[in-house]
Amino acid sequence: MIGLTNYAGVMESLMNSAEEKQPSSPLTNSWAKKQESSKSQKPNGVGGFVLVHAGAGYHSESKAKEYKHVCKRACQRAVDQLKAGALAVEAVAAALVELEDSPFTNAGMGSNLNLSGEIECDASIMDGKSLHFGAVGALSGIRNPVMVANRLLSEAQKGKLSAGRIPPCFLVGRGAHDWAVSHGIPPCPSDKMATKFSLSAYKRNKRKMELAEKMDTGHNQTKKRRQSSENGNGSGCLDTVGAVVVDLEGNVAAAVSSGGLAMKHPGRVGQAAHYGCGCWAENACHMNSYSTAVSTSGSPILASEDRVLGGVIVLRCCRCVEAQPSQNFQGILVEFLWSHTTESMCVGYMSAQDSKAKVRFELANQLN
Repeated sequence: MIGLTNYAGVMESLMNSAEEKQPSSPLTNSWAKKQESSKSQKPNGVGGFVLVHAGAGYHSESKAKEYKHVCKRACQRAVDQLKAGALAVEAVAAALVELEDSPFTNAGMGSNLNLSGEIECDASIMDGKSLHFGAVGALSGIRNPVMVANRLLSEAQKGKLSAGRIPPCFLVGRGAHDWAVSHGIPPCPSDKMATKFSLSAYKRNKRKMELAEKMDTGHNQTKKRRQSSENGNGSGCLDTVGAVVVDLEGNVAAAVSSGGLAMKHPGRVGQAAHYGCGCWAENACHMNSYSTAVSTSGSPILASEDRVLGGVIVLRCCRCVEAQPSQNFQGILVEFLWSHTTESMCVGYMSAQDSKAKVRFELANQLN
């Protein structure tokens, strides 16, 4: 399988450490584990961890710095929320907003344009504590689709509507847009969400499609046209963004946001919005001692001859009890990894104890 990577980060204790953290090194096909010593310090109520990705797809190496910067900002935004006492689900939404606002990612601002030259976005979010889920599909005219998904989740947690009606958790198209506006989320014209990069890619892809249609004489040309559509966007037609978070209480959350495939049919809803497909989060329970959060990227249904195109970030954590002569400490141990089979992927991660996020931008031709 070409381009496969499987990296792991360090296992973190979300208690203040009296020892300086050592830099982690990537490990292949394993979870890396490193438990920090907490000595005699007590938790101060501030902790958490975030892992984000700017997409598994085809990213321009010339824009590597921009992808790294947006991952750093997303991590910092989530950590700021955690330090302010926010739960994991709010922190993961904050990270996604930062990723959506970047003109270099295929989510929110700068998303891929569909066949009609419009931007339609998918997003979903899941709270591991309540197992509630919120999602939007083929949503136009909203700058941050993840905010609508998060609002759907929070409204559902309030219980039934008047007359015993069940609140929605997944809305699409115009209905999703109108619901968002009615709940105080400001609209943003679709043409204002396009960037010079997404418009340029749309015009380039449209010319390629028109040329391919003129040359279409049978099955072989159809296959070539599909491959051209998959790879024609240069900067990444598959770079869905996502994040996973654990807070100090051990709650996990996951979120994902995407502009979808370049030149997709209007109304298409991709995997980013589907329950159990774009993201998943579940706190530990009596049947499982680990809390787990997952966010996917790419499009596994589009496969080339030698690989499925996709990527994933995974976080899992558990409670750790360290006994001392006079007190009992409880912290959260976190381990995480990311993997992709696409040409490139950019990830960032940060704990609430870190001064800045760590980032990695990987190209397939740089892998061992």
